Amino acid sequence: MTMGKEDPFLRELDAEVEADIELNAAGTPPADEPSSEWLLDPYEVQAEAADLNSLHSAIEALETDSGSYPPVDD
Repeated sequence: MTMGKEDPFLRELDAEVEADIELNAAGTPPADEPSSEWLLDPYEVQAEAADLNSLHSAIEALETDSGSYPPVDD
C-alpha cells in the first residue's frame, strides 16, 4: 500500500484491521474475545467482513489523500 501521508495512527489501525480481516477469513476469533462473544451466525460473520473491508478502504483513502479536510481556501 502506498501512503500519501505518514500517519502512525492510521498505519497501526490499518495493520489491526488487516489482521482482523485475515482472522475473519480464516474463521478464527480474536484471542482476546471470550467464546460467548464469537460470531456464529453466518449473516453476522458476513456483515463483520463487510464492515472490516469498508473500514480498510476508508483508511486507504485517508492514507492516499494528499488534500486536507476541510479544504483550505488559498
